[in-house]
Amino acid sequence: MASFRTRSRGRPLPDIPVADAMVDCGVYRGGQRLPGDHTPADALAKVHEIEAGGDEAFVWIGLHEPDDDQMQAIGEVFSLHRLAVEDAVHAHQRPKLERYDDTLFLVLKTVTYVEHESMAKAREIVETGEIMIFVGPDFVVTVRHGEHSGLAGVRKRLEANPAALELGPFAVMHAIADSVVDSYLDVTALIEGDIDAMEEDIFSPRSKTGIETIYLLKREVVELRRAVGPLATDLQSINTEHADLINVEVRRSMRDVLDHTIKAADRIASFDDLLSSLVQAALGKVAMQQNQDMRKISAWVAIAAVPTALAAIYGMNFDHMPELEWSFGYPAVLGLMAVVCVLLYRTFRRNDWL
Repeated sequence: MASFRTRSRGRPLPDIPVADAMVDCGVYRGGQRLPGDHTPADALAKVHEIEAGGDEAFVWIGLHEPDDDQMQAIGEVFSLHRLAVEDAVHAHQRPKLERYDDTLFLVLKTVTYVEHESMAKAREIVETGEIMIFVGPDFVVTVRHGEHSGLAGVRKRLEANPAALELGPFAVMHAIADSVVDSYLDVTALIEGDIDAMEEDIFSPRSKTGIETIYLLKREVVELRRAVGPLATDLQSINTEHADLINVEVRRSMRDVLDHTIKAADRIASFDDLLSSLVQAALGKVAMQQNQDMRKISAWVAIAAVPTALAAIYGMNFDHMPELEWSFGYPAVLGLMAVVCVLLYRTFRRNDWL
């Protein structure tokens, strides 16, 4: 099991099995990844050696759900602020961008669409995770929480584009943010399909719409809004408050990411408003269905009241009642019941009560 030893204020640290959480560790110079496997401390030392020779280099370390000891060891190697290190260990952080001296700490919420057969059978539509990014002058440390937030594809695309890697560690931050924000647009497009299907179902004449399904989708949209909404403000600060750390080309690229973030946030806000309208429409449809049911019940009660009333009258057992001695009295009363019931039925049908 791989481990490494570092020092904190002159005191030796115990060996920490960082390899359990480390997904990848690469050293990059001139847009190219250097061969070989490295521990975090060795990789940083290699970068310092390259920089001492006059070239620029950086190390990119990827971690997946590290524990306190593992993250503390990484924090000691790269001199990360303890508050940011604590945030990286404990998930469920809000999207944010913080600066500690010459290091930026960016928290991104990742989202993925959960496939489902139908909205009626869905239990979850959006699954969220987190990516924390520490970016310094010569290092990038990414910490992932969740199974769907892998960065292997981002690393592969960057390594196939040396010109982007030559821009330094902040170019890695841009590539990750760009990938995450693109996933926002993909997920919102899929959710839009669910909302369209739900809208069609609600306004179909004979469909029975479940309010619980709309509330489920609204809950998922609220979760998506919390993941996307706060990010726009933080990305705007890159060009205003952190321009001294990031080169012009990366800042220009981050403006494009900001535009996509705002587009996704606007789309999510429109979903929220539309779902609120659908809730009102569904409640109105339920009320109308209940009213129709009550009219049908009332119509059948009115029809049943005629034979009930006549039978009750002739069941009072008085000695002197009309038609008691008439041989056609019984069929006449039955015929009267039938005629009145048919007339009532036709009247209710004509008025769409039945």
